[in-house]
Amino acid sequence: MVKLLEDLFLDTLKDVYFAEQKIVAALPELEAVALHPQLKSALRKHFDETKVHVARLEAIFNVIGAEPETKICNAILGITDEAAEIIAEYKSSPALDAGLLATAQAVEHYEMSRYGTLRTWALELGYEEAAEILQTTLSEEEASDLALTTIAISVVNRNAEGMDEATAGDSVPAKSSGFPR
Repeated sequence: MVKLLEDLFLDTLKDVYFAEQKIVAALPELEAVALHPQLKSALRKHFDETKVHVARLEAIFNVIGAEPETKICNAILGITDEAAEIIAEYKSSPALDAGLLATAQAVEHYEMSRYGTLRTWALELGYEEAAEILQTTLSEEEASDLALTTIAISVVNRNAEGMDEATAGDSVPAKSSGFPR
């Protein structure tokens, strides 16, 4: 059987639908173990947005006349496995948030790649309404990635280096023990 762009579009849509559902399931755990309030807040916001993304994908299935269906996304399984490893290895350490943030950005980059591709294919296939929906989600994913980058640069990476927020701009490591410097 010859497969065409239409088939690839539908398979990729199923893949992203699986990924978004897996992300909805994983984000509460990441939020629960995150240490910094800004990161917790960003993960909560992305959780709420991801639930909307799932609903949008269901709308796209409807627009193209297909039943919502998942296809296992090995990429997202790999990223969520990596997050679990980071949680196990870095729990309660200053570097935990940097690791969580890195895996959250890996998710964002995967999603941006998929949503951008799906939007382009939707336009090629004449699914203008689907393309608009996909662009809306793509724009939100890009905004989430930018927000995570800002948190990484402003606090999380500095905390992982052993610097507190008050002295982060001074590049002086935070005092971490009772011993004098």
